[in-house]
Amino acid sequence: MKVTVFNGSPAGENSATNVIATSFLKGASQAGAVTKNIYLKEYHITQCQGCFYCWFSTPGKCRLHDDMEQLLKYYQQSDIICFATPVYTWNMTALLKNFVDRLAPLKCPQIVEKQGHFDLKNEHTKTQKFVVLSNCGFPGENNFDIMKAVFSCCNPSLEIYRNCGKLLKSKSPLAQNIVHNWLQSVEQAGKEMVSQGNITNDTKIALNMPLMSIEEYISFIGM
Repeated sequence: MKVTVFNGSPAGENSATNVIATSFLKGASQAGAVTKNIYLKEYHITQCQGCFYCWFSTPGKCRLHDDMEQLLKYYQQSDIICFATPVYTWNMTALLKNFVDRLAPLKCPQIVEKQGHFDLKNEHTKTQKFVVLSNCGFPGENNFDIMKAVFSCCNPSLEIYRNCGKLLKSKSPLAQNIVHNWLQSVEQAGKEMVSQGNITNDTKIALNMPLMSIEEYISFIGM
């Protein structure tokens, strides 16, 4: 089994998002998966031109020749695909959105309907499972509302949303202890996704644990 993270944080390897992704991949690896952590900032991905060349002229192949050709291969070879991103203005980063836009060659110009919702038909039967990994520097859950709505389109098998995200890279011993305990649940989620295709209720509860109260967190970050 292959598990691939597409990390849309502009901070790449040094991002708080990567703290989550690394733990998830560690658990996936321990369960026997081959893992890959891709930092999109390191790749040249031209913006989608909306020309539909990949549908009508050369089906399944984009007219743009850049690093997306290799990334599409990684994407198609993966059994579990993780979209990783911090919250930027209520949504995924431009880096990840640009990548997602360039997945257009995987669709074909045929409309399909499911329970009143319309989409384009996949060029090939979709067999991958999808995971969303995201963090936000603010407390509260409302900051992920738009993100959840956007990613609902791919019917993710697992979504890990971490508020109070500034704790993830904090040097404070208190914060590091709290974060370490939470990351154990992220690692466990990686193991379970690979070994059984979903996570247990206990792991789900652990993933949703608060790291600090809102008042404590606001005081901690000095805002």
